Amino acid sequence: MTIIAAADGSALGNPGPAGWAWYIDEDSWRAGGWPHGTNNMGELKAVLDLLEATAVDADQHLHILCDSQYVINSVTKWMPGWKRKGWRKKDGKPVLNVELLKAIDAALAGRSVEFEWVKGHAGHAMNEAADRRANAAATAFQRKQDPQVGPGYRGSGESVAASGPALVRSSADAPVDRPADDLLAMLDELAPADIASSTSASSGGGSAFSSPSSSASSGAGDASGAAFEDVVTRELALLTDALRADPPSAAQLLHPSFTEVGASGRTYDRDEILGVLAPIPGGVDASDIVADEIAPGVVLLRYTAQDGAGERAERSSIWVRERGQWLLRHHQGTPVTGA
Repeated sequence: MTIIAAADGSALGNPGPAGWAWYIDEDSWRAGGWPHGTNNMGELKAVLDLLEATAVDADQHLHILCDSQYVINSVTKWMPGWKRKGWRKKDGKPVLNVELLKAIDAALAGRSVEFEWVKGHAGHAMNEAADRRANAAATAFQRKQDPQVGPGYRGSGESVAASGPALVRSSADAPVDRPADDLLAMLDELAPADIASSTSASSGGGSAFSSPSSSASSGAGDASGAAFEDVVTRELALLTDALRADPPSAAQLLHPSFTEVGASGRTYDRDEILGVLAPIPGGVDASDIVADEIAPGVVLLRYTAQDGAGERAERSSIWVRERGQWLLRHHQGTPVTGA
C-alpha cells in the first residue's frame, strides 16, 4: 500500500520566520518552524518529519508530493555525490542545510519512497493544504506565537492508494515556484561538463572569453574564468525547461530594465517576456559560445541556438554585474536562413 503526503515549506523574507508542514488528510498532518530560517530549510524539515512520523509504517511505500525541485534534486540526484565528497559541492564548498540532509539520508534507509513534483500555488489540493499550514506556522513565529502543530500521523490505512515502485526516484525534472535559494542551488549543481559540452570558441576548440583589448581566456577586470562560467551557467539555465516554465525563478536572472528583440523581430520588456516565457518544444541546444567583456562588469555573449524543430538562430546577450550578481540586461535573436 502507499501513503500519499504533501510536504512544503515557507519563509517570510527568506530568510525570516519560517514554517514547514506535511499533509495526508485532515486527521493526519503536522507543522512547525523557527523564528529564523530559509524556505529550503522548511522544505527539507517537512520531508524529514514526514519520514520520521511514518517510520511506524516503514513497510508501506511513501509517495511524497513536493513543489521544490531543490528538495527533489537534493535527495534523488545530488546527495550521492555530496556524500562521496564528504558533503561538499562540486566547487568544494560545504553543502547547505547539511544536518537536515544527513538526517533525511538516514531516515530513507530501508524505506520505499517516491518523490513527485507538483506545481506550487496551482490549485493542487494536498499541496495547498501543506502550504497553508507551513505559511501559518511561519506567520505564528513572526507574531511570536505558538504555531498550530496538528494531530500528527494517525497510522496506516488512513490515506492509501495502489502500491508503487520500491525505490527512491523523482518523477520530475521540473520547474519550481520557489525563491532565490532554490534557484541558486540549481545553478550550483549545473555541472561544468554541462557548460563545456555546450560551448566552443568560434574557431572551434574550447571556450572563448576575451576582453576588449585581448583574446586571452583570462580576460581583464571582472572577466575571469569564474565570471565566464557564472554568466554562461545563467544563460544556459534560461534555455532549460525548468526555468522557462517557472517565470518567478527566471525573473531572478533578469535585470529590472531587461529588454529583448526576439527572432521574429518583436520587442519585449521584462514583464512582457515573463508573461510569454515557456519551454521550447524539443528543447534547445547552444553551441559556439563566445564571451567578451565589453566594459568592466559587462559581458557580451554570442552563440548559435537550435531548437527541436531544427530552427537555428544567432543569439546575443548582454549581462551586467550589479551588487555581486550577474543579471541579463538585453537579449536578441536573429534567425539563420537557409540552415
